Amino acid sequence: MTENDAEKARPAGDRPDAEQSAAWAAQPAPQQPDATGLGGHATPHTGAQQAYPAEQQYNPWSPQAQTQTQQPQQTHEHQTHEHQAQGQYTQGHQIPGQQTPFTQPGPSVYAVPQQRQAQKSTSGKLLAGVAAIALVVGGVAGGTVGYLTGDGSGGSAVNALDAPKPAQQTGNLPAGSVESVAQKLSPSVVELQVSGRSGAGEGSGFVLSTDGYVLTNNHVVEVAAGGGQIQAVFQDGKKGTATVVGRDPTTDIAVVKVSGVSGLTPVELGRSDDLRVGQPVVAIGSPFELTGTVTSGIVSALNRPVSAGGNGDQTTVMSAVQTDAAINPGNSGGPLANMAGQVIGINSAIYSPKSAQGQGGESGGNVGIGFAIPIDQARRTADDIINTGQATQTFIGARVQTAPTGGAQLGEITPGSPAEKAGLKSGDVVTKLDDRSIPNADALVAEIRTRAPNDKVKFTLSGDKVIEVTLGGQPVTPN
Repeated sequence: MTENDAEKARPAGDRPDAEQSAAWAAQPAPQQPDATGLGGHATPHTGAQQAYPAEQQYNPWSPQAQTQTQQPQQTHEHQTHEHQAQGQYTQGHQIPGQQTPFTQPGPSVYAVPQQRQAQKSTSGKLLAGVAAIALVVGGVAGGTVGYLTGDGSGGSAVNALDAPKPAQQTGNLPAGSVESVAQKLSPSVVELQVSGRSGAGEGSGFVLSTDGYVLTNNHVVEVAAGGGQIQAVFQDGKKGTATVVGRDPTTDIAVVKVSGVSGLTPVELGRSDDLRVGQPVVAIGSPFELTGTVTSGIVSALNRPVSAGGNGDQTTVMSAVQTDAAINPGNSGGPLANMAGQVIGINSAIYSPKSAQGQGGESGGNVGIGFAIPIDQARRTADDIINTGQATQTFIGARVQTAPTGGAQLGEITPGSPAEKAGLKSGDVVTKLDDRSIPNADALVAEIRTRAPNDKVKFTLSGDKVIEVTLGGQPVTPN
């Protein structure tokens, strides 16, 4: 496998229709090595398997929203399409593929679940019944207290309905509050309604420029890339037709251009290289077509290797920002912002445990584990797309797989590649890239793709040997 070729769990390329999706969801994915540059989907490692039991990953923002049922208590971003053997995360709209050899079980594939429509269920009725019981108990207790108080005091009853309304809220919103972030960003967040020959769905995006460039996820718009339609809906109700400028399945980033609108408000881009675990963040998007939904949380972890499946060397692999801000189907492509209202990531995937699934393989709801593409990486890719119409992928030119004892083991080295020029050999096991630990192949692929072409990085090999590598770059032509 290469850093251009993630473990072929399910491609994010051509999307199936509803019947095909259901059929593919039941098929496991074998493994195979990749033949071109390093960046292929890394395989899961034993430690990850111990941390997470065999479970599923979903892609809530997949543009292929089908009419499918979902348990009411399970609202969820990236819906589940399948349960892979070996406890891996899975990607929405994936077809069976192959994985690299030497793969150890563990959940390394995260996916973007397909959006579904919720419907009532028995468990939902049970919850409603419990709520009703609690209400009745509360009402009885409250009535008893009121009766005893009234009789004991001998005074007249006090009724909240008789009190005047309080004064309306005035003044500026508190700086650094969720309210202020929502007020600043919401006008720049867009709902993208997408349709094509293979399906239809919706996701989110955010405005980059006054002349209509919008940044989103590749999996949100790829169904429309072959002659489909995209309609952008803004907070104030304005609508415009959008076309795909360029997209990169390997980083799950795309840029579209909206026409027929004016007076757009660009977001303010922040930076993701100085994020801290525990700092508060806000997510905005259109979960389940609920436009302009705002949720908040914290940065739960950084540099989380996430693979979302794909086709050949175009598997999505990212070094993601993990957050517990609620993300559900339709949030995909929307902004994750800091408390200054600066965008620091693109919401792209969620984790959904098997226990949260509904009957018939329906997806579970948000469980507080979501993933966003760091804005530093997205910014570079978007700039390439806008300036050239094509993204540039960072690579070293070697197959990679998870080593049995941990780390990323290099396979075949491409002649003339950055790996060969640096002196890397087949069989070398990479344990660190600069100061980042590399526990498996996914981690190495993610770290390489996060960096820019021509960056110089230090590979620490098993035995503590250090080799400096100048990273290469190659254009990405989407399948």
